[in-house]
Amino acid sequence: MKKLISTFAALIISATIGLSASAQRATYTVVRGDSMWKIAVKYQVGVSELIKANPGIKNPNLIYPGQKISIPEAAPLESFEAEVIRLINRERTSRGLPALTNNWQLSRVARYKSQDMIDKNYFSHQSPTYGSPFDMMEAFGLRFSAAAENIAYGQRTAQEVVNAWMNSPGHRANILSRSYTQTGVGAAKKANGTLYWTQMFMKPT
Repeated sequence: MKKLISTFAALIISATIGLSASAQRATYTVVRGDSMWKIAVKYQVGVSELIKANPGIKNPNLIYPGQKISIPEAAPLESFEAEVIRLINRERTSRGLPALTNNWQLSRVARYKSQDMIDKNYFSHQSPTYGSPFDMMEAFGLRFSAAAENIAYGQRTAQEVVNAWMNSPGHRANILSRSYTQTGVGAAKKANGTLYWTQMFMKPT
């Protein structure tokens, strides 16, 4: 079964969230001037995930040169996600629209949304964990004047999900809108192999 759904821009309300750890992929050696925030940005992962991956660090605000930091894997399906963005931007530029900038923080939120749909067994913009997409974006620290979300599941490749979205008026409108300048894509795989897709759009304030 393949399904998809889109939502358009709306006002935002703040929310609080809980985060879980990802699989680990690398080890980083702290150098002078580092902080957990700087390391998180360097590897494009959330600070909360970084802290969770390093339970031996009792005070995350106190790290020292030579210390080893485990880096959690941010995007196990990153090649799929990058291809979706490439294909979306090809659709835009072929129509004379500017390409959307890939915002890794927005992709991080989109991955959480896709995984949440799997974990909580739902398919909707309204998450029982995070609330609306707009609540969720703001809860992750993103600020915007306009935002939107496309979701889908069952498509096996980036091309399939882009084709599905482009053949749906609401999704197509989000993809080709001039209201947004940045995007992020997050994919997650269910135990049975089904892929869930989330694409978020925004215009930063």
